[in-house]
Amino acid sequence: MSVYAYICFLFSISIFLAFFTRKISARIQSTIAITASAMIGSLVLIIFGYFGWFKVEDIAIHIMERVDFKNFLLNGMLGFLLFAGSLGIKLPLMKEQRREIAVFALFSTLASTFFIGILIYYAAMLVGLRIDFVYCLVFGSLISPTDPIAVLAIIKNLKAPKRLSMQVEGESLFNDGVGLVIFTTLFAVAFNGQEPTFSGVFGLFLKEAVGGILFGFVMGFAIHLLITFTKEVSLEILLTLTIPTAGFMLANLLHISGALAMVTSGIIIGNWTRRQGFSERNRYFLDHFWEMIDHSLNSLLFFLIGLALLLVEFTFESSMLMLLAIPVCLIGRYVSLWIPYQIMSRFRRYNPYTLRILTWGGLRGGLALAMALSIPSNVVNISGNGMNLDLRDVIILMTYAVVMFSILVQGTTIEKMIETSKVIDPKRDAYVKLGGSRDYPPHI
Repeated sequence: MSVYAYICFLFSISIFLAFFTRKISARIQSTIAITASAMIGSLVLIIFGYFGWFKVEDIAIHIMERVDFKNFLLNGMLGFLLFAGSLGIKLPLMKEQRREIAVFALFSTLASTFFIGILIYYAAMLVGLRIDFVYCLVFGSLISPTDPIAVLAIIKNLKAPKRLSMQVEGESLFNDGVGLVIFTTLFAVAFNGQEPTFSGVFGLFLKEAVGGILFGFVMGFAIHLLITFTKEVSLEILLTLTIPTAGFMLANLLHISGALAMVTSGIIIGNWTRRQGFSERNRYFLDHFWEMIDHSLNSLLFFLIGLALLLVEFTFESSMLMLLAIPVCLIGRYVSLWIPYQIMSRFRRYNPYTLRILTWGGLRGGLALAMALSIPSNVVNISGNGMNLDLRDVIILMTYAVVMFSILVQGTTIEKMIETSKVIDPKRDAYVKLGGSRDYPPHI
């Protein structure tokens, strides 16, 4: 069968899983249930393959390899998911938290890369593996940025204190540009032998991050003008579709950050165009069209994340390092946030649970897995205890462990922490839904 046929069947399965999850209980987050179901299914297939039953493991692995999770996410779904998520951002709330978002996205992402890299280097030695420090930094760079898709999909329906919610959401949407520059630079040093220079890194940052934001602003403004010239709802929504399709592809062709372009365009359409270019009736259709796109693609993405277990190779040493990677990433995230938080808290009052929620709510998802899958295979071998392991397999295994812990454990327990933060927040009336709120249906 073709790749399109595989995607159609996987998409249908993910939708059915979302349907059954909702029928079982409205309190169960469908993305978490879908991921857990896919992971359990992958484990069952692996067990069947180990005992030689039914011969379905090879078929499932073949399907996952044909789908090409990395390209499917980075060059396809990512544009739709980021644009849909950024449509709900309320710009006045983001302006209020612009300093915190900038510091966490810039400094904390870079600091976390080095903290995690150092800790993984010594953790690998602890289990008898020798990994060069530059490869530990590569892992730190791909796992440090929080995944906006995972953050928005799992906790956007939880009511949180106004400032706190925007810090979590804003950081996750804007640290992709910084994370991409760090990962690209370290990737070139580790696998292409290039020497990093300040001018080269700064130029890459300007091209990728600043270029993506400027491109997104121009694209959003152009679509805004076109939408204001029509009142036909189907045409208005079709015009917004050109942003995550042709706009996202064009940004990638120009080698600028398509992710930041989608976020910038989504903020323009969701705040400016939504207010001036859409009637109340058409605004309702816009919101619920993109909400449908967001839910359906998230179901497919988290289903693929669960199935990605089929692409992981297990050994005893790498499994031990996998378990250590989870606390290492949490420690690296906490320390990288604690440093700027101590400084900023001297000038501004924060909810006492801010640091804990920012740490525990820093979810990782498909983007980290996609970057891990981009590492070349059979290029670097890791020696230890008389074994030679492929670096790519070890990094994918660590990444998968952190992602699954993030989704299944952090994603299911963050609600209780947010509920506690409400009780002790002095401004208990200042709550918003993470990602903004939807309009009620108008009279049609």
